[in-house]
This record gives sequence, C-alpha cells and structure tokens, in this order.
Amino acid sequence: MPGLETARRIVDGALQKARQDDLQPLAVAVLDAGGHLLAFAREDGAGIIRPDIAIGKAWGALGMGTGTRGLKEKGPEFLAALASMAGGGKVVPSPGGVIVRDADGAALGAVGISGDTGDRDEACAIHAIEAAGLVADPG
Repeated sequence: MPGLETARRIVDGALQKARQDDLQPLAVAVLDAGGHLLAFAREDGAGIIRPDIAIGKAWGALGMGTGTRGLKEKGPEFLAALASMAGGGKVVPSPGGVIVRDADGAALGAVGISGDTGDRDEACAIHAIEAAGLVADPG
C-alpha cells in the first residue's frame, strides 16, 4: 500500500460511498501487502463482529491472491480446508474483500468491508480504491 494517507483515503472514500448509497453501517479495514492493518473505521451502529469480518475479508483476499467474491464457489470441502489452514475464522469467503493493485498489477494490499450485503460492501471497496488512483481486483 502506498502508505497510511492512501489507506485513510480509501477508508473515507468507502464510507462516503456507503452514506451516499444509504447502506447499513460499515466496518472498513485496509491491510498492507503483508496483512498488517493500516487503517480502520467502524461506523456507529455497525455490529460488534463487523470489524473481524472486514479484516477477515481483506486477509482472505491477500492470502488467496484474489478478491473474496469467488471463494464461496470453491465448495465446502475447500472452504473447510482453507479455514483450518488459515487459523480458523481468519478468511471470510464473501464479497467485500478486494485486492488493491498498482497499474502494473502488483498487489499492494487489500480492503475488507462488512456491514451490508457482500455485493454492496464490495462496491464501496471498489469505488474507494479506484478513487485513490489504484486498481481494484474483486476476484
């Protein structure tokens, strides 16, 4: 990730898009390429497990090298093995985990969002990543 300032812009952009589209309260996590939390926000009213889900979506995207959109389609056996290998509960196989790439395709980090439907969470992540001048890879 190009740094803390960019990560904060992504969080702010995602929340702005969520309010514009009248989504449920969100939790937004931005991780660097090593899976370390750079920026995070939880809106008032977002459920207490939403932060863990947001981080799990971003972490799962990084771990698999692709956005979380397609993980659910891998089947229950694959997901069970993935959960076991990833320390149980660290990967959330639902849309809303999006890889952040540079113009050359290198992974810089990931964004995870939780609070509304997976599709709407993912749309906020894509919007915010692209508004920051980066490439969104939802999978």
